[in-house]
Amino acid sequence: MPKSIHPDTQIGLVRLKVSNLERSIRYYQQIIGFNFVREQGDTAELSADGDRPLLLLEEVPNPVPLTRRHAGLYHFAILVPDRKSLGVTVRHLAENGVPLGQGDHWVSEAFYLNDPDGNGIEIYADRPREQWEYDELGQVKMGTDPVDVESLLLLADNEPWEGLPAGTTMGHIHLHVSGLPDTERFYCGLLGFDLVTKFGDSALFISAGGYHHHIGLNTWAGVGAKLAPDGAVGLKDYELVVPDRSAFDEIEGRLKAADYPYQLDGGELCVKDPTGNAIRVAAR
Repeated sequence: MPKSIHPDTQIGLVRLKVSNLERSIRYYQQIIGFNFVREQGDTAELSADGDRPLLLLEEVPNPVPLTRRHAGLYHFAILVPDRKSLGVTVRHLAENGVPLGQGDHWVSEAFYLNDPDGNGIEIYADRPREQWEYDELGQVKMGTDPVDVESLLLLADNEPWEGLPAGTTMGHIHLHVSGLPDTERFYCGLLGFDLVTKFGDSALFISAGGYHHHIGLNTWAGVGAKLAPDGAVGLKDYELVVPDRSAFDEIEGRLKAADYPYQLDGGELCVKDPTGNAIRVAAR
């Protein structure tokens, strides 16, 4: 068994390609609640705390619309710090007429929506880890039940919505991939993520440090699905943040030993999974 990736590994900056930068900035500020950090050329950075960016938007010229036939982003997931924060957010979204999907996943309560380009977004709050349950193989039990929306809204009470609260992070990312065996070998066998649970032969969930999942991977767009063309809206890349240089060097060493292609760019390691989803590894 390979050594597991550092337990403090997290998802960092997610970079999205959009068709209209100003429209997307308004949406992510006014509807989702991000803070504007800076705009430079055809890109804009957004954060929850007004400082460290969690989302970068990049306008693409003559964009190709997003379709569900391609591999790539299923959704990125914004983790708010507690259940009350989730209730306040859901009330705000409902007041603005935003269509929502939902799911009580036993380890978390989640709501799903799409941005103006169709990029998938999840906003969720975790249940305390001591409430998570595990099967006989030690894998986290996850499912999908209806969320108790009424109790969420009661908890929110009259708390004003002021955007994403302090402590909000990028909790996980969920990707469409072309096939699971090669994908599992890359993320678990090579990078060192731990397999948390599998849903049959169509989805798997992996994490660092015992979290329920930092990355979801599925073939729901079809086995063999290809990435959308470069000019399409959707995911450009996402960041894996490791806590120190030693953890960074460990990942680079594994890739080098396996003769797996990667590049170094401005202190980050750039690599693609077997489907072609682009990853930037950064040490903080």
